[in-house]
Amino acid sequence: QLRLVESGGGLVQPGGSLRLSCAASGFPLERYTIGWFRQAPGKEREGVSCISSGGSTKYTDSVKGRFTISRDNAKNTVYLQMNSLKPEDTAVYYCSRSPVQWCTWSSNIYDYWGQGTQVTVSS
Repeated sequence: QLRLVESGGGLVQPGGSLRLSCAASGFPLERYTIGWFRQAPGKEREGVSCISSGGSTKYTDSVKGRFTISRDNAKNTVYLQMNSLKPEDTAVYYCSRSPVQWCTWSSNIYDYWGQGTQVTVSS
């Protein structure tokens, strides 16, 4: 059964860090592009970061220099290290799989999605 399961969300103070995990089952992550998206209340879902099957990475401008995406093929898991968190990073974060071999923010290309994990940045 194909599954993506996110974990690692929580409540953190501004300036803090979290590491999100996206664990896959039923398929090898390394053969797909994996994207992280987020959706805040009242806002549209937006692409945050992605890593292609070839290992290329992409970040939305608002997280460049603060977030890092990585992949552990042995654990079949993709990570999103989030540093210097800001209140505007508060959202539900989703990981998703795309069969296209390059990063894209077009969410309709992604065919499987996790259930999401809540990230709240607040003092």
